[in-house]
Amino acid sequence: MARHLQQEIEKLKGKLLALVANAKDAVEKAVKSVDERDACLAQAVVEGDEEIDRAEVDLEEDCLKILALYQPVATDLRLIVSVMKINNDIERIGDLAVNIAERTLFLCTEPPIEAPSDLADMRTKALAMLTGSLDSLVRQDTKRAREVRTGDDEVDDLNRQIFREFSAAVRKNPENVECLLSYLSVGRHLERIADYATNIAEDVIYLMEGEIVRHKPTLPEG
Repeated sequence: MARHLQQEIEKLKGKLLALVANAKDAVEKAVKSVDERDACLAQAVVEGDEEIDRAEVDLEEDCLKILALYQPVATDLRLIVSVMKINNDIERIGDLAVNIAERTLFLCTEPPIEAPSDLADMRTKALAMLTGSLDSLVRQDTKRAREVRTGDDEVDDLNRQIFREFSAAVRKNPENVECLLSYLSVGRHLERIADYATNIAEDVIYLMEGEIVRHKPTLPEG
C-alpha cells in the first residue's frame, strides 16, 4: 500500500505544478494586458479561468480520496494538507488575475489616462513574490520561501501609496474617477496576490520543516 500511496502523491505533485504554471501565466498575462491596454489578452485570461477552476476541484478531490483510502500519517499527511491549502490559494490567484483582466477590459473602453506612479513598482514586486513562492514550492526551498515573506510589507506600503495618489488624482480630475478606480482595483488585486504568495511560502516552510510561521514576524535574512 505504501508504494501505491507514493505513486498517488507523485501524481498530486504533478497536477499541482501544472495548476501553478497556469495560474502564474494568467497573472502575467493579466498584468501585461493592463500595461498594454490589450483587450484580447485580457479576454483570454477571463476565458482561461474555467480550466484553472476545474483543475483545482480535481486536485482537491484527489487529495480527499488519498486521505480516505490510505489514511496517511506524518510527512505524507503534512504534504497532502499543504497541497490542499496551496491548491486553494492558487485558484484564488487565478480569480484575481481575472479581476485584473476585467479592469483592463473596462479601461480599453475609455480614453487613456496616466496610471498611478507606484503601480509599476507594485506589479514588479507582487510578480516577484509570486514567482519566488512558486519557485520555493518547486524547489522545496525554505530559504527562498522566507525571503518571499519579507516582501509583503513593501507591497502593502505601495498599495497605501496608490490609494493616496488616487485620492489626490480624483480631487484634481474628478471626471476620471471610474478609470482611476479601475487602477486602484488593480493595485488591490495585486496586493491580494502578494498575500497569497506569502501564504504559499508559509505552506512551503510548513511542508519542509513542520513549522507554522503564519503569525510570526518576518525577519531579514542573515
